Amino acid sequence: MRIASLGHALFAITMIGLGVVGMLNRDLMSVWSPVPGTGLAHELLVYLSIGVSLISGIGLLVRRTAAMAARLLFVALLFWMLLFRLPNFFHAPPFEACWSVFPLVVMLAAAMVLYVWFASAWDRKYLPSLSSQSGLRIARILYGFSLIFFGLAHFIDMKDTLSLIPDWLPGHLFWAYFTGCTFIAAGTAVLIGLCARLAAVLSALQIASFLLLVWIPIVAAGSKVPFQWSETILNTALLAGAWMVADSYKSTPWFANGRFQDPGVEFGCK
Repeated sequence: MRIASLGHALFAITMIGLGVVGMLNRDLMSVWSPVPGTGLAHELLVYLSIGVSLISGIGLLVRRTAAMAARLLFVALLFWMLLFRLPNFFHAPPFEACWSVFPLVVMLAAAMVLYVWFASAWDRKYLPSLSSQSGLRIARILYGFSLIFFGLAHFIDMKDTLSLIPDWLPGHLFWAYFTGCTFIAAGTAVLIGLCARLAAVLSALQIASFLLLVWIPIVAAGSKVPFQWSETILNTALLAGAWMVADSYKSTPWFANGRFQDPGVEFGCK
């Protein structure tokens, strides 16, 4: 077993957890849900999502299978996005469609980082645009746009944003605007490469704060509302994805101006 970083371990364990949750209650598989289709097709997709979660999560923790697991997860999330999430823009309100897309985009970005991290010689020969520096740039760009959407969502749906702020925290409106602005600022920094490592780490910490201050207290109070449990699981998955992207900058200076190192060097895989 080779754990290359805390983000790597957290992301792999989270994928295993999603698979276990799917076996216990398929409606709580936040990353994959809602699973499309009806009848046999729906059942097959449910078992496929559970299988991918478990196999990729376990595989990422084993050195000999890490490359295959990263490839499997990246391809599965990419096809899930293209086939079952992006079409939502054609039959759902834009804001609702974005909420179905961008959380999955964060997970896709994290999987892409891992794919670049563990890319084999075959990947680098036949898929150089995805398994090298350009692939890492794409992953970070995807993450940056996701952060910007999360920030804009604070303003678009201010009512729900305010409702989630803990009662004991004063200045609810201030925190709603502040967290929205910080997400937008972090996403912009990641996109342009200005202090991108700092921005990625701070965004992961902000996602962690939502989990610790909002969702964990709700479910710890004995909530039996499926939506609240689903959002808690989703927030956990987003934290794992954000942490993985932040780890992709681990050899980058905190105040770097955006120049990318070779991924193999940056991750210590060469």
